[in-house]
Amino acid sequence: MRLKFFLVAFFLGFAISGRAQVAPAAKVSGIPIGVGAGVSNYNLDYGQGRRMTGLVARGSVGIFHGFGIDVSARSIFMFTPSTFTRMQESTFLAGVYYEAPLMFHVRPFVRGAGGLGLIEFPSPNPYYTRDTNTVYAISGGVEVPVRNRLYLRGEYEYQFWREFQGPNNLTPQGATLGVTYYLGGARKRSRSQY
Repeated sequence: MRLKFFLVAFFLGFAISGRAQVAPAAKVSGIPIGVGAGVSNYNLDYGQGRRMTGLVARGSVGIFHGFGIDVSARSIFMFTPSTFTRMQESTFLAGVYYEAPLMFHVRPFVRGAGGLGLIEFPSPNPYYTRDTNTVYAISGGVEVPVRNRLYLRGEYEYQFWREFQGPNNLTPQGATLGVTYYLGGARKRSRSQY
């Protein structure tokens, strides 16, 4: 409940402050809208031989001065350890991010998100092999420009699945390597443009 209140207050603050913002026409470059995909390698924090690989798709919309909204869908499903008869973790998250100005050809960013997690797991009960849970995640990483609107993206994410199967918490975490393509808005190239 506190998280929902915080997010509403956060976005309301953006809306109020954004209405009065005035910028010189030379610095207005449109709203950066990004789409991307990547490959993730995660420690599932479940069972033995916990590392698996998967795919992620994401989208983002810049709001102002490096702040924006981000959504992602990730499924960790490849290279299932031999100790599992079945295993998959999927998350559908939405959140906010902040990206710093481009420094030394690298743009660092941080992100906080929340959403839904779906896990499939081996179980002696054939009627209980899948469960859903609320998931919170924090992440950070860098984007490196490759071409005009194409960026290489590296990210490390830490997830928190509260009270999964009782009092236990799951904390899957891992790294993602991918690309982001910006459809709208020219990407700002230097600190002086922020």
